[in-house]
Amino acid sequence: MVASDRISAFDVVLPRPIPYKGQVLNQIAEYMLNATRDICPNWLHSVPAPNVSIGRRCTPFKIEMVVRGNLTGHAWRTYAAGKRELCGVPLPEGMKENDYFPTPIITPSTKASEGHDEDISKEEIIAQGLASAEEWAVLEQYTLRLFARGKEIAAKRGLILVDTKYEFGKDGETICLMDEIHTPDSSRYFYAEGFEERQAAGERQKQLSKEFVREWLIANNFMGKEGQTVPEMTDEWVNTISRRYIELYEKVIGENFRPEALPDAETWARINQALNALK
Repeated sequence: MVASDRISAFDVVLPRPIPYKGQVLNQIAEYMLNATRDICPNWLHSVPAPNVSIGRRCTPFKIEMVVRGNLTGHAWRTYAAGKRELCGVPLPEGMKENDYFPTPIITPSTKASEGHDEDISKEEIIAQGLASAEEWAVLEQYTLRLFARGKEIAAKRGLILVDTKYEFGKDGETICLMDEIHTPDSSRYFYAEGFEERQAAGERQKQLSKEFVREWLIANNFMGKEGQTVPEMTDEWVNTISRRYIELYEKVIGENFRPEALPDAETWARINQALNALK
């Protein structure tokens, strides 16, 4: 798997790549997958280059396990519209944006081959055969345990893991965690310092995630709908996004980011050697 520098939002790939984004995502995912192997099996075998991972190919469940600790993003937009249920999960009355849920909730979405992912309930997943009741029980347990671990790791770095998504597949009969986890593309982080004060004052939370890209697009009248045009991405804006990704890497991993060039011929030879060793 090669993590490119492309960036997407609202299921649309934006026109300009973001320097070092692929390396950031790949290396955060490597760190987090290795830090959660005691919870469940995962697909990753090795990382022979900064933006390249080698792993097992699994048959995916066509759902995303979205888990939320706070009322933020899509959940908040749903709540603010007056709805008190999301993906079959009841939402408590009297909550403000970014408040903690009493306990984390799972709000799955379909994994669409084309078009937009859509909200779906546990009952619909089982009824449509996207997962059996037994498989769902495993997916639910893994999701909540992974989220708890992610929150523990984030807390050590002065961050709050607000929400995230996990994707799972089967390697034979074994359910495995797939794809990236706890990265800025799959997760939202708030800064823990000052969180309660900002919440009490009704102020916006300081966050590290891809949400700032979505907010910029929304402010420029783009949400991936038909007839809408992606706003111009200036050099300054592209570099700002890159810096934000690197900032999140350094906060989450706790180490300085060391930018590396994309793989050259020598590196690809090493990658091929690693692949051949698995045959």
